[in-house]
Amino acid sequence: MKVMAFVFARGGSKGIPRKNLRVVGHFPLVAHSVMMARRFVEPDCVFVSTDSYEIASVAEEYGAQVIRRGPDLAGDNASEWDAWVHAVNLVLEERGPFDVFLSLPPTSPLRGVLDVENALKALDDRTDFVVTMTEATRSPWFNIVRDTSAGLPTVMPTDGNNWTRRQDTPPLFDLTTVAYVGRPSFIRRNSSLWDGRVKGVVVPRERGLDIDSELDLAFAEFLFERQGRRDRNAQ
Repeated sequence: MKVMAFVFARGGSKGIPRKNLRVVGHFPLVAHSVMMARRFVEPDCVFVSTDSYEIASVAEEYGAQVIRRGPDLAGDNASEWDAWVHAVNLVLEERGPFDVFLSLPPTSPLRGVLDVENALKALDDRTDFVVTMTEATRSPWFNIVRDTSAGLPTVMPTDGNNWTRRQDTPPLFDLTTVAYVGRPSFIRRNSSLWDGRVKGVVVPRERGLDIDSELDLAFAEFLFERQGRRDRNAQ
């Protein structure tokens, strides 16, 4: 099967300015994804979709092909799915058919080779899309609460079950951005990965960190230092 790897990295970010260029483990976040992608596909089959000239420069420095996208695909309200469709259509037009779409977002620099391998292997004839996830540490039926109109916190509806231990609640998972795997034809025909048959691959929490804040960045750097390795791509 022919796999094309994509990294979607827009320039704007309200939570963390220039997020995709922030350095963790001595490399910009976007570079981590490019380096990982090159372990699975030929060098000319790694694409970085971006609206940022700075990100494009870093992508090319690490050997990726750049897909330029306009402001309509890069604003705060832009859909990631639309960026996927744009990139897939462009590659199909310029490079011809391919079988597997692999997306490695920059926000998961702690991913390991095994995690991506497992995601790729999970795509089968009964699956339209593969997502990665980590075991959730909190349950909406036990220790996640919401405010009421009276300003009093309450747990989510329990469906008649009076849970007294979190361990007894149904297993839940947090989606993470370690990898997304699907078929180009599915992306072109649909508007969401949830339109199809989705399979989840579990990733250890220490490799599934999804960077969305300065605290996440600090934690990612801490994990790199604590585990004593710069090159997580060796895993």
